[in-house]
Amino acid sequence: MGYTGQVDANDLESHEDYSLNDQIGKTGLECEYEDFLRGEPGQDQIEVDHLGKTQKLLASKQAQPGQGLVLFINQELQEKIYQSLNKMLDQIFFKNKSKKAVGLAINPNNGNILALVSLPDFNNNLFARGISQDSLDFLENEFSQPFLNRALAGQYPSGSIIKPLIASAALEEKVISPSRKINCQGALNIFNKYNSQIVYNFPDWKAHGLTDMIKAIAESCNVYFYTIGGGYGGIEGLGVEKIKKYLEYFGLGQETKIDLPQEEIGLIPDEEWKKENKPEEEWYLGDTYHLAIGQGDILVTPLQIGMAIASIANNGILYQPQLVDKIVDSDKNVISDILPKVIQENFIQPQNIKIVQQGMRQAVLSGSAQSLSDLPVKVAGKTGTAQFGTEDMTHSWFVGFAPYNDPEIVLVVLIEGGGEGHKSAVPVAKEVFEWYFSK
Repeated sequence: MGYTGQVDANDLESHEDYSLNDQIGKTGLECEYEDFLRGEPGQDQIEVDHLGKTQKLLASKQAQPGQGLVLFINQELQEKIYQSLNKMLDQIFFKNKSKKAVGLAINPNNGNILALVSLPDFNNNLFARGISQDSLDFLENEFSQPFLNRALAGQYPSGSIIKPLIASAALEEKVISPSRKINCQGALNIFNKYNSQIVYNFPDWKAHGLTDMIKAIAESCNVYFYTIGGGYGGIEGLGVEKIKKYLEYFGLGQETKIDLPQEEIGLIPDEEWKKENKPEEEWYLGDTYHLAIGQGDILVTPLQIGMAIASIANNGILYQPQLVDKIVDSDKNVISDILPKVIQENFIQPQNIKIVQQGMRQAVLSGSAQSLSDLPVKVAGKTGTAQFGTEDMTHSWFVGFAPYNDPEIVLVVLIEGGGEGHKSAVPVAKEVFEWYFSK
């Protein structure tokens, strides 16, 4: 969550009242809440002779302790997610392979962060004790980037976990009704408009047959989302502009404004972005298809996705994520009680969100997250298998909430290079849900 360190020249540029002997928050909560945590240094005014020897004390000002922070973090839940992630990483990766993962728990009813785990980690206490230059150089040069808080600064293709958001947008824009079925034969084939001999193939992972929206979310049907995203046959599709508009409503492509520094915003590509960054190419229909299933150039942070899914769980309110609950004085009296902050609401009608919720519940009952169906509470969820790089590698995602009828926790699990979502992310989520609801 952060650490302090000795003031340096860069710190003095923005904190002129500090001295080089002071400690200052360097990152994390210690940096974000420095003005509250620091307190006031004590001062003595003394009279000295011409040799600099103290003659007498003229005045004295007592040091004032800094204020404290009370967090929403559930320590036991934090530890459980940490242990479950590490156990899965040990199972699927060789010891010499970099082990990178994120676990995030959110209260969907107010945006409170209940747990935030980024792996690999490092020992913050090294900095409190005065870290050696060799240890610092090792951490800074480590390939796995332990200083990167992957929950809010890791940027990843979303894969299929974006489909509940695309479904919400399609319902809101009346692109398709919940009951209308699309026949998925395992792929979508598009003929080149200038040469019918050229056929572009957009694959699915299986032939789903006749598929309505609930089934499409539950079984992660690509053909369905290609169609409602970019259009096909008699269905016009959302198009890239509306997809981007709604993804931004859900908080993607922008800061969540969590009370931690160094947050990244990800990327929602569109025609203008491609013109600036890939001027040799135009925006193709295939780009819209890829965007609609969370592939291509799109990048999200686990925190963005967590807050977006929380807004699905709570019937349509996008909250600002918050780690700090209260600011207290040295006697633990409350100085400031930090209230929930709404970023966006009323952008998806409740009846449309209900359909998406049902699709995520069906993913647990009959889809890719079926292993969660025997938990003591009803869970809704969505898996994702997001391709990256050029070697057919995939990130493993799971997002979900429980209890289904009255959600109190949203879980996000990401395992970098972890393969399919149901194989590595879902087992971690199951272990955490099982532990949480048995307490």
